[in-house]
Amino acid sequence: MEFSLISLIIFVIVGFLVLSILLYLINAKSRRINQYALALAKLKRSFNELDEQAKLIVQTDLELNKAQEESDKRLNSLEALHKISRLISTTLDESEIFHRLDQAFSTDIDFERGVVLILDDKKQLQIQVKHGYSQDGANFMLNQLQKDNNLMQALMEGNTFSSANCPLQRRETIKQIFNTGHFVIAPILTQVGFIGVVFVGNQSNVSPITDGDEELISILASQIGQTLENARLFEEVYKSSQALESKVTERTKQLQDALVEVQNISKTKSDFISAVSHELRTPLTSIKGYAAILMDGKLGDIPPQVKERLGKINTHSDNLVGLINDLLDISRIESGRVEMSFGRCRLDSLIENVHDLLTPQMRDKNIDWQTDLDASMPDMFLDSSQIERVFINLVGNAIKFTPIKGTITVSAHLKDNVMQVQVTDTGIGIPEEDIRRLFDEFYRVENEINQNVKGTGLGLPLAKKLVEAHGGEMWITSVVKEGTTFHFTLPVKTEEDILREREEREKAQKK
Repeated sequence: MEFSLISLIIFVIVGFLVLSILLYLINAKSRRINQYALALAKLKRSFNELDEQAKLIVQTDLELNKAQEESDKRLNSLEALHKISRLISTTLDESEIFHRLDQAFSTDIDFERGVVLILDDKKQLQIQVKHGYSQDGANFMLNQLQKDNNLMQALMEGNTFSSANCPLQRRETIKQIFNTGHFVIAPILTQVGFIGVVFVGNQSNVSPITDGDEELISILASQIGQTLENARLFEEVYKSSQALESKVTERTKQLQDALVEVQNISKTKSDFISAVSHELRTPLTSIKGYAAILMDGKLGDIPPQVKERLGKINTHSDNLVGLINDLLDISRIESGRVEMSFGRCRLDSLIENVHDLLTPQMRDKNIDWQTDLDASMPDMFLDSSQIERVFINLVGNAIKFTPIKGTITVSAHLKDNVMQVQVTDTGIGIPEEDIRRLFDEFYRVENEINQNVKGTGLGLPLAKKLVEAHGGEMWITSVVKEGTTFHFTLPVKTEEDILREREEREKAQKK
């Protein structure tokens, strides 16, 4: 009995130990199962994350490929646009522009169909370029387009339409007109406004229209408009130039004919003046001679009243002789028959001689005489007698129009091998409208002094022609009620210069 109890106790203990061991093992396995479950869950999460990342990578790759394709397409389009722009901008012939565009639509623009329509003189669209259309198909398209007033109005307002962006109704309308599935249509505009349309399109869905395509065709339409405008402006300028050239040629011929006529008239006038002057000289010499004989009493005593009138005849004869001499001198200078006697002279000495000659007239009006001459004035080769006449005319004119106690100043300064001479007075001055005509023969300014003092109006024209015969120029500046200045120039020439000019003049006369 005791043995059985002990055995039972031992069995219970062993069973408990076995059970404990089994429970331990079960717990250990359970922990390991839990660890494996956690690891499996973590692995599943990692796998799911990797799957999402893989999907994102694939999606990103697809988007990158699409962006790359779009970028490549856009780059190719820009290259094509640059090529076309350069191609059409290197000519100013309108027909050649369309010919080059026709080639470009076939080789450089990646669309199945394309047309360029341009307004003619009657404001009707005409087909200038067509690609992918038969002639009948193009004519049908053109007729349908011009009938759609709403679409035409929208294009004239500068709107561009594409199958990617335009409203459904308008998209369907354009598809029917141009018989395409995908398209871009853009207006051609210039500074004067709408002049045409550019259209491109595809029948298939292989290459759908993108925003880049729309931008490309818009730029192309703008480039076509600018090129056509330049060509038309050039054509207008060329035609205007031709017309202007024709008018200039015609006008030049008219002016040449008029110049020849003026030269003939001038020669006739000079010949007439010369002939008349010579004819007048002889009777004037006789009149003056007879008056002198009568005044000297060689034909008997004459009453004082008769002698006084003979004196007037003699004085007026002298005036007429002076007038005739001036006319002859002007005539000779104009015809080139005058012969200058050039010689070495001092301009300051010549001016002093003129002062001595006219001192009595200046003394009568108490006029102050002043000079401003270069101290280093060179010797000059001039016809001293003719230049003296110039000074006598100018200073005499200044005395005439300078009031009592006025001032006359003569200045001469060398500048760039040209003697600059001025004769200035403090007289009544000359109005601007009279200055322009003062060197016309027989012209006299309307003023109180000229009304009371007689003159021929030949002194200043003669002085100007004598200066020009020396290679110089003469002009006038004046301020009314302040005074007048006569300016003239005399080139400083050597004796060799004078001889060379004389030889050239003689050769010209022989020709």
